[in-house]
Amino acid sequence: MLDSIRFIRPKPLAGTKYFYFSLTLHLMPRSSLFGKDLLTCQDLSRDEIWLIFETTKEMKHAYYRGERPRLLEGKNLGMIFEEPSTRTRVSFEVAMSQLGGHALYLRPGELHLGVRETIADTARVLSRYLDGIMARLLKHETLEELAKHATIPVINGLTDWFHPVQALTDVYTMLEKFGDLKKIKVAFFGDATNVANSLLVLTSRLGMNFTFCGPKKYWPKERVMKMVEENVAETGANIEITEDIDKAIKDANVVYTDLWWWVGQEHEAEERKAAFQPYQVNSNLMKRAAKNAVFMHCLPAARGMEVTDDVIDGPWSIVWDQAENRLHVEKAILVLLMG
Repeated sequence: MLDSIRFIRPKPLAGTKYFYFSLTLHLMPRSSLFGKDLLTCQDLSRDEIWLIFETTKEMKHAYYRGERPRLLEGKNLGMIFEEPSTRTRVSFEVAMSQLGGHALYLRPGELHLGVRETIADTARVLSRYLDGIMARLLKHETLEELAKHATIPVINGLTDWFHPVQALTDVYTMLEKFGDLKKIKVAFFGDATNVANSLLVLTSRLGMNFTFCGPKKYWPKERVMKMVEENVAETGANIEITEDIDKAIKDANVVYTDLWWWVGQEHEAEERKAAFQPYQVNSNLMKRAAKNAVFMHCLPAARGMEVTDDVIDGPWSIVWDQAENRLHVEKAILVLLMG
């Protein structure tokens, strides 16, 4: 059975410093990720994280050569959404299509999922029809219950606590831009969102330098920091949590921010706006970062709130590279978990 990928590396093209890769099917043992769930970045070993990055690189090179290796021919991914999304819906659906598979979009409210049918029963039924599930859910506990009873891989497309696919995309984009991840400083400004939580877990798992900067009331919670502390003990990562903007921005190579409030927090909007205003990413803040600093945002962005137009549209911004890389990272994850 053809059940994994071998990466063939020819010589670099003349006049370039980049290798171009060919994807070929080869008889080899499946990856350690085959059949696994991806609920948080803590579910991945460091070797598995690097396998995702290497496979992403291969997928992206193939994409730009116009190749569409049909590595998921005949496979079906169910995409469960409790709230709508632009990037998650489009990128996963396109990823499955380009890999030769099919994605089934299950709209908000279209499944029972705990209403008229238990989550466990839904998971068991979907496992009989599909090869994988990607779920974008309001509560992380719902995702955990779904994964507990599913017999196929479950991928977290976002919950209230974590967004691992976004964090993997972000760090892969940093790898593209800077090379050595341990030689850069990442500074995140604002709220401890699901993206911030996942970045904290992933960067600490890889031994990186990461500073979270925001009002103390909105610092990362114990659930996240327990994972971070466990990782720091293993990798020696330099993780800081601070309210000090000057300390956070000093020598920062990556400046990152996210929305100040999300679904279910609308009633806190005015309070949050006042609390986070000093942490807005604007040109004055970017000028205080490292000379080679870049700006990142997971999107959607509330322009004029957490970030100003001159930053997100300016020379610092790599937001659109970051958004594109969702497609390539997701193709890697899908192939490694379902291929």
